[in-house]
Amino acid sequence: MKKYFAEAIGTFVLVFCGTGAIVINHATDGTVTHLGISITFGLVVMAMIYTFGSVSGAHINPAVSIGFAFTDRFAKRDLLPYIIAQFIGAFAASGVLKLLFPTDKTLGSTLPFDTAMQSLY
Repeated sequence: MKKYFAEAIGTFVLVFCGTGAIVINHATDGTVTHLGISITFGLVVMAMIYTFGSVSGAHINPAVSIGFAFTDRFAKRDLLPYIIAQFIGAFAASGVLKLLFPTDKTLGSTLPFDTAMQSLY
């Protein structure tokens, strides 16, 4: 149970800080910059690995958990609980950001610059 809680907290911190950096960058007209956002994501991942690596492996991303499960570096029986914990952490972080920034329409989401069809070409 402790490893699932660690995954939920680690994913919460990653989404809250990383997406929060994007929201702050948008709210302050680009003062954080793309470099600052990428550094935020990198430092958060590093901190979560140091914090939760020995507890849960610090996957903090369902894609990482799935990749480890299919390469036999991770028990397949733990895959679904890990993914559920990661989704809980991500949705909780997004909910907190929505509470903190209720007027932000995108909350750090990646949107196409032009039309949605342009993104498919």
